[in-house]
Amino acid sequence: MISLGLNYSEMHDSSACIARDGEVLFAIAEERLSRQKHDARFPELAIRACLDFAGVQPQQLDHVCFGWPPATAALKHDLKCMATGSVPGNYVDLVSTLRRNLSFTRQQNGEKPFRARFPATRATFRFIDHHLAHAISAYAFSGLDDAAVLVLDGRGAWEATSLWHGRDGRLEHIWTIPWPNSLGLFYAQFTHYLGFQPYSDEWKVMGLAPYGEAGINLRDFIIPDNPYKVSARRLLGQDSSPLAGIVDQLGPARVPETQIDTRHKDLAFAVQQSCEDAMLALAVAAVEKTGCRNLCLAGGVALNSKANGKIAASGLVDHIFVQPAASDDGVCLGAVLAPYMDNGGKLPSHKMRHAYLGSASSDEEIEKVLQTYKLRATHVADPAAAAAQMLANGKILGWFQGRMEFGPRALGARSILADPRDPEMNAKVNNAVKFREWWRPFAPSMLAEVADEYIESTTDSPFMILTAQVRPEKRAVIPSVTHVDGSARPQTVERDVNPLYWRLIREFGDRTGVPVVMNTSFNLRGEPIVCTPTDGIRTFFSSGMDALVIGSFVVEK
Repeated sequence: MISLGLNYSEMHDSSACIARDGEVLFAIAEERLSRQKHDARFPELAIRACLDFAGVQPQQLDHVCFGWPPATAALKHDLKCMATGSVPGNYVDLVSTLRRNLSFTRQQNGEKPFRARFPATRATFRFIDHHLAHAISAYAFSGLDDAAVLVLDGRGAWEATSLWHGRDGRLEHIWTIPWPNSLGLFYAQFTHYLGFQPYSDEWKVMGLAPYGEAGINLRDFIIPDNPYKVSARRLLGQDSSPLAGIVDQLGPARVPETQIDTRHKDLAFAVQQSCEDAMLALAVAAVEKTGCRNLCLAGGVALNSKANGKIAASGLVDHIFVQPAASDDGVCLGAVLAPYMDNGGKLPSHKMRHAYLGSASSDEEIEKVLQTYKLRATHVADPAAAAAQMLANGKILGWFQGRMEFGPRALGARSILADPRDPEMNAKVNNAVKFREWWRPFAPSMLAEVADEYIESTTDSPFMILTAQVRPEKRAVIPSVTHVDGSARPQTVERDVNPLYWRLIREFGDRTGVPVVMNTSFNLRGEPIVCTPTDGIRTFFSSGMDALVIGSFVVEK
């Protein structure tokens, strides 16, 4: 069976993946190819990339699986919310809701644009409940036979949070908290209030939070227990002023790009603390309801690595798995496997140890691009050793190797790397390379074998999605990847998963005594992670990186 999984909702993060007999062969977000961050358009480029990689023609597809139900499900729920007053509603809201859902209905929920672009297909079209697709994406790739599965979203069609019990390859739905009682909505509205882009810049609030202190009470907006309750009417404000409810309570919102003051830091602290409390309460509820101490997480809120780390270190669970593309782009991973549940069937299951599911470029392809741009490059026999030596000499590198990661994290395939021992390196990379806010932390990639020497918990963290405390005696050793509160978001690198990247870190450790490197995504602020050699070269020459290690070639400025 050959199936194609899609995320397409006209909201954000369109994506596609392809699977043959239950094995995912390739997955990519549309933004990586279109170069438009969070691209919400029909994922034509991503679909073509999937078909090309797999050597599959459209007529060979058995199923095309969208990770959303028909638009009428969302429309009915929105109209119910307006009628009951659970969300602010007026004529403008009503017209906007009708227009958006009717537009998608005219597209036959995505089937029409697919058939227009791939008319030869004979596939069956399937529309999977959004939270079910999220739940499959977490459970089926966890390697766990028995697990509680929490999906925490901004919103699905009508869902906000849901709990599932995965057993013996099947998923049982336990309960759903409907939108607008949404933890994602709570975090997004305060992200907006703090002057950032909602449903995009939540990382910035999470990074800013450790600079603040306790003192702001947000219980008028969220009660984070049993397991949580948000005040949607306060959070959503009015159509003409969507932040009015927050402004009435807390004063004027921060204007984007203006100075961050103590009040903003303290509010970020309170927002993050409320999110952590609510997620811990949800974890307690999940374990109690399922009787299972294995926990899987998916949905955009599950990208909150600080809260994930708190759950992992709490003693509530024995094992935690967070699907690395937890946001809506990763929905395609669940949708593509949904046909296996037909007629009481079992989901295929394996333990996901890497997210290298995207495109790759051969040395021959890279060399052609270098020649096209008339760039001087050095061919090296051992890119890992060459990169390690440059890092030990204090250089900041672009690292472009192998298959691109799927999901928001750079995991040693499309990364910017630097020396974590330099206490000034954080500021250097933020200012001269990434061109982003001063408070944004960077993550350490470390050999899995030494993680316990540097990190107090979550020492199995291949996807850089769990935050933990750096051991006190190591904080001065790796200061540029230790946040102000002593935390870090580690990636533990295994030799058999990414041997080249593992060897780079080992070579750096041999030279410095510290088998850890600073790792951040290979992109500039506001742009997607680089995909092609051309993307990598353009980004390299647009920033303050010192060298680019691309395939077996080194380009220096």
